[in-house]
Amino acid sequence: MKLHEVKKGQNIRILNITDEVVRAQAIRFGISEGEMLTCVEVVPAGPVVISRNRQEIALGRGLASEIEVDLVA
Repeated sequence: MKLHEVKKGQNIRILNITDEVVRAQAIRFGISEGEMLTCVEVVPAGPVVISRNRQEIALGRGLASEIEVDLVA
């Protein structure tokens, strides 16, 4: 599943970041493979807002579509 497909309130784990440029951008945000995140909001035709350690980050759809995630119960 890709990050742009998650729903509000779901807990996720980053599995793989496919593109090296996207990986570099994600690392700047403090996001790497293995991170546990929560989806705070999905704006229709807009960014995906995720939360990590009480910090909210808005990722554009293009960036989110390159990040593979897994749902965590």
